[in-house]
Order: sequence, then structure tokens, then C-alpha cells
Amino acid sequence: MPTLFDPLTIRSVTLRNRIGVSPMCQYSYTDGFSNDWQLVHLGARASGGAGLIIAEATAVEARGRITPYDVGLWDDDHIAPLKRVTDFIKSQGAVAGIQIAHAGRKASTDKPWTGGKPIQKGEEGFWQVVSPSALPYSSEHQTPHELTVAEIHKIQGLFVAAAKRSLAAGFEWLELHAAHGYLIHEFYSPLSNHRTDEYGGSFDNRIRFMLETIIGIQTVWPKELPLTTRISGTDWTEGGWSVDESVELAKILRVMGVDLIDCSSGGNVGDAKVPLGPGYQVPISEILRKEASIATATVGLITSPQHADEIIRNGRADLVLLGREFLRDAYWPLHAAKTLGVDFKSPPQYLRAF
Repeated sequence: MPTLFDPLTIRSVTLRNRIGVSPMCQYSYTDGFSNDWQLVHLGARASGGAGLIIAEATAVEARGRITPYDVGLWDDDHIAPLKRVTDFIKSQGAVAGIQIAHAGRKASTDKPWTGGKPIQKGEEGFWQVVSPSALPYSSEHQTPHELTVAEIHKIQGLFVAAAKRSLAAGFEWLELHAAHGYLIHEFYSPLSNHRTDEYGGSFDNRIRFMLETIIGIQTVWPKELPLTTRISGTDWTEGGWSVDESVELAKILRVMGVDLIDCSSGGNVGDAKVPLGPGYQVPISEILRKEASIATATVGLITSPQHADEIIRNGRADLVLLGREFLRDAYWPLHAAKTLGVDFKSPPQYLRAF
């Protein structure tokens, strides 16, 4: 079996190890434009030894941002600043990935460190949010506009356009964000989708938005580059989306040509009973990998090199993504290599330290 520091090849792309930076919103941008913060934030983790750097949730339209301070790719002018980021990531030996996203009914909120509350009508940063059904995320959130079929098709086109711009910006790994209660998750979960047309009701109808979006993306995203998606493997709520449904979806995605599923969970209801603990989402990755025969990434409170290595060695995932641990330590892979006794070189500028 492979180990944490063995390479991983998907299509024409080879990661130098199985350690990835999970997409983590920074809420540090104006009008969707990447800036020096993103360059330094992601660049440091590329020089720190990660094999894959996935840029944070990048909005396909302005109203698809979680906050007014999110990065975006809804305009051609957004491409050049992101190209600075991908150029540096590649220069450090890492692969540049991007997560394209639409926040749906969870959009138009404030920064987490200023409360993260929904922005109220009449306040700066407010816009009408959208969703498959007119069901608010919580009592504090605004009631979303229920999308018409024509509006659904328009948003799908925005995802396709963002994928095309991602390629122009130099990204070589594309992740479609379909988790955490954002728009695509809102469609496939029965908790947030009460539609009675072809986009609601049955399992096949609820996953239709996602599948059609992927088909559109495949018309512009090269076949030689990885196409992946993040899903919430379960809503952790009775009557919600389940792991069994995730397995069925994963089987369909594999046949469609999706290369890897990034296995997260929750986010679609505020009162879900999530069993938090180290590696609490690893079982979801393991089940999808074995039952759907598709490559998976796992994420969630994984902090120790030994734990990450065990996950890979035991075939529970093909890739380990770290979030908060990378915020604490941009050079986690270099420290992990030392802990595990692996000969993995730091940048020459840092050799004296490692």
C-alpha cells in the first residue's frame, strides 16, 4: 500500500505526496479579486511541502459569495491576479487546485471574526440569496428566492464559465464545491430541496443539478486534468442526505469521469449532531472508496503525521487534506517527514532548519 509521502497520479497530474491544503475561505478580498494575502497564504504552504494546494471557495457569481469579502471568478479580470498565485505554487513543486462554488441560501453573511451573522436588508453587503426552495437556512437567515428552471440553467452556465477561467488562471486541478449546505448540496439534500419539478423529489431529480453542471464543465475542462468534487457525505440529520446516497452518487460520478471525491459532511442544517473527533469523516471516505471504487480525499481534525499516514496505508483515502492544521503550521509536511523518517527535501533556503 502507498504511504503519505508516495506520489499520487491522476490523469496527467502527479502530486509529490498525498498531503493537500483543504480549501479554506480567507474573507480578505475586494470585488472578488485575489491579492497579496492569497499569494502569501497559499504560496507559503506550497513552499512548505504540500503536494496539492486547493484555493478556497471561489464564487462563480457575485451573489454566490458567502461574504462580500470572498474571492471570485465571475469576470475575466479575475484571471490575472489568480495567475500570480498559480505560477508561484507551481514554482514550489506543488499542484495548483481551485474549488469553484456558489453559496446559495447561506450567502450574504458577515466575516466570521466580526460575528458571521447574515447581513440584513438595507445593510451594506446585503443581496437576495437563492436556493432550490424558499426555505431559509435558519431563523436568522433571509428567505431565499426559489430558482426557476431558467435561472438554474443560467447558474450552471456560470459554473462552466468559472471552470474555463480557472484553466486560464493556471489551475490544474478543479474541485466542484457540492458540500456544506451551499447551492449544489441544497439541491441534493431533501432537507433543503422541496421542489416538485425535475430538480426535486426523487434521488435522481435532486442530483440532477450537480450532474448537469459537471457535464457542462466537462465541455471546457481538459480530459487530461483532474476533475473532482467535494460532497457532504451525510447531513448528520434524520431524513437528510445519507452515506448510502453518497455511495450511489459516487458510483454515478465515477462513470461520468469524475476522478476523486473530497469527502466532507454536514453544513446544511444548523442543529445537526456531528460526532466531532480526530478523523471523524474518514469512515465516509473509506466507504465511498471501497463501495463506489472511486478515489477519495478525507478531511476533518486530522493533525498528526502518524494518523495521516495510517489513513493512506490502510486504504481509507488516497489523499489527506488538512485545514486548521495548515493554518497553524504552513510547513506541516516538512515536520511530518521528519517525524516519519522520510527523506523529503525542504526548499534550499530552509535546509538549515530542516
